[in-house]
Amino acid sequence: MKSTKPWKVGRTMQNQVGIGKQDFAALRESQCFYIDKTDFIRQWWNYRDDVTLLTRPRRFGKILNMSMLNCFFSNKYADRGDLFEGLDIWKDSGYRQIQGTYPVLYLSFASVKANNVSDAKKQVKSRIVSLYQDFEYLLENEKLMESEKMAYRHILTEMAEMDDITACDSLNYLCRYLEHAYEKKVIILLDEYDTPMQEAYVYGYWEEMTSFLRNLFHATFKTNACMERAVMTGITRVSKESMFSDLNNLNVVTTTSDQYAVSFGFTEAEVFAALEAFQLTDHKEEVKCWYDGFTFGSHTDIYNPWSITNYLAKKQLYPYWTATSSNRLINQLLQKASGEMKTMMETLLDGKTITVNIDEQIVFEQLGQNENAVWSLLLAGGYLKAEHVEYKGMTREPWYTLSITNLETVSMFSNMFKGWFECSLSNYNGFVKALFQGDVEAMNYYMNKISMATFSYFDVGSTSGNDTEPERFYHGFVLGLMADQADIYEIKSNRESGFGRYDVMMIPRKAQYKKYPAIILEFKVYNSSREKNLEETVQCALDQIENRKYDAELIAHGVEKEHIRHYGFAVEAILVCKGAVKKE
Repeated sequence: MKSTKPWKVGRTMQNQVGIGKQDFAALRESQCFYIDKTDFIRQWWNYRDDVTLLTRPRRFGKILNMSMLNCFFSNKYADRGDLFEGLDIWKDSGYRQIQGTYPVLYLSFASVKANNVSDAKKQVKSRIVSLYQDFEYLLENEKLMESEKMAYRHILTEMAEMDDITACDSLNYLCRYLEHAYEKKVIILLDEYDTPMQEAYVYGYWEEMTSFLRNLFHATFKTNACMERAVMTGITRVSKESMFSDLNNLNVVTTTSDQYAVSFGFTEAEVFAALEAFQLTDHKEEVKCWYDGFTFGSHTDIYNPWSITNYLAKKQLYPYWTATSSNRLINQLLQKASGEMKTMMETLLDGKTITVNIDEQIVFEQLGQNENAVWSLLLAGGYLKAEHVEYKGMTREPWYTLSITNLETVSMFSNMFKGWFECSLSNYNGFVKALFQGDVEAMNYYMNKISMATFSYFDVGSTSGNDTEPERFYHGFVLGLMADQADIYEIKSNRESGFGRYDVMMIPRKAQYKKYPAIILEFKVYNSSREKNLEETVQCALDQIENRKYDAELIAHGVEKEHIRHYGFAVEAILVCKGAVKKE
């Protein structure tokens, strides 16, 4: 029997931080920094749900908590009560009695990532075979019938080449073998259940993969008479229609649920105690700005555990959490989003809130058509937080008031928006320089270069009608400006109802009033039924700035009239841009 050193009862604060340690036993044995989340064991056991589906953002302790459940319940750890000494769960003698008394199946789909369905299925099957290898000693157990042993050996020899039907039934069969051997039903722990589905959506094999996993989950969690209970974790709540149509024994716990609200992530009290233990008390406010902001149920001020542990180790503010993922799916969806959605992203980036009607069930098939599904994905992923939820009307439809979670997430969005123009970075920089200098000829040149290089990324011209949609590009361009010029300018934009106009106001921050001009950009789409040529469209844009008295807002900010510039742009078929400037 291995032994750990005595632990202080309650929230343990060791000054050694183990970055990336997700194995509970290894973490405890190494005496690394750990915030006690063992009360999750008690809560989950007391709720007595057959299957619990628990969603949390990336790097929020899901793997560590699942490893903790495995160490607590699995009979492989029957002699390892020392792992829990000094922790909350060990205070109750009743729970000491059940530690290490159940057969447990513990597997993860976190690394099931493939660009085609064949390889994805092979990866899932490989993880199933690994479980069979872990329990290969069952072949020596006299309680298993010879037919069961033959079926067991068949799985082992088939490896990842087994057929889909065998694979879908395999976990059900393994539970049966374990129950026969131990005369006790099996606890099943499945981590990151939705990773294969996200990959399937990105690479275009969604229907095939979900059909396979739907059959696997049905056999494992629904028709499995040998299952005691199960926990599934993931980032998203995939729609019941897609994956769990007949799992009526499923309790879904999302980020808006109070259940298990403080079992994942760190509370403010836990973070501040850790900062004190690491002699970082003076940095509470900046740590709060960067890593606080997550809301689970009615519990606010939840901190990102990955970023906190990295900060404790390195003592530097950095976007640790957002740097751990490419955010490929989010980037793709926002880039191709409508002008309206990009406008709402501008609002969020400006530190304000938006209110949208969303369903927390992610319908991946709708991500490309229903932008409310995108908001749901951003909420589930932790990129946005729910400030408030209001249920309206007779049908009690949920309306979510959303905001960007914290500075770390702002940093992620900013880098994403700037990254949209990396392929045309020199042209983008050239445009910004020409903008400050008032060089309209250069602005025309660089804007056309940028649009030609990037328009396809924004899915421009793919609307259901005959008209192109340059708004997708220009709203994306403004998001890039907001991210790139945030230190110099406050940038506001507005889109008139109806197609064809877009204006941008760049207000120098107070420290920059004398150094940089205030700028108003008016983009108008050339319409041959209204204007004779592009020059006339440009003049209409400039006239609109005058007639709408846009200068009044700038003057109210303290900008002097002589420091205001007007730019009018005419846009034709997105690739042709012609501008003019009026200086006061």
